Amino acid sequence: MSKLLLNLRHVPDDEIADVRAMLEANRIEFYETLPSRWGISHGGIWVTDDGDIATAKRLMAEYQAERQARARAEHAAAVRDGTADTFATVLRREPLRVALTVLAILGMLGLVALIPVLLMRH
Repeated sequence: MSKLLLNLRHVPDDEIADVRAMLEANRIEFYETLPSRWGISHGGIWVTDDGDIATAKRLMAEYQAERQARARAEHAAAVRDGTADTFATVLRREPLRVALTVLAILGMLGLVALIPVLLMRH
């Protein structure tokens, strides 16, 4: 019975390609499901053979650890170089998005504070 190895929700294309290549290099049979038309399912990569699941999960854990280390190193380099995003750079680049996000947060905080008061009145 096939087992899901990777849910493709919010997975970048380069990571999907890396996982495909990793599975093919290790001769692990897999197939992919496509995202649903209505956005309910985002697709996935499934391992076909039950005997390969442990190996695939081990390889996936190693790959993700390497990818995490690489991403952290790239971020650290960007911080050292001064090219990493900061709140100020995001505010300058996308002021409307920042303003709407702040308003949404304030609205949610207002609701969290107001709902108990309204519920206790009745």
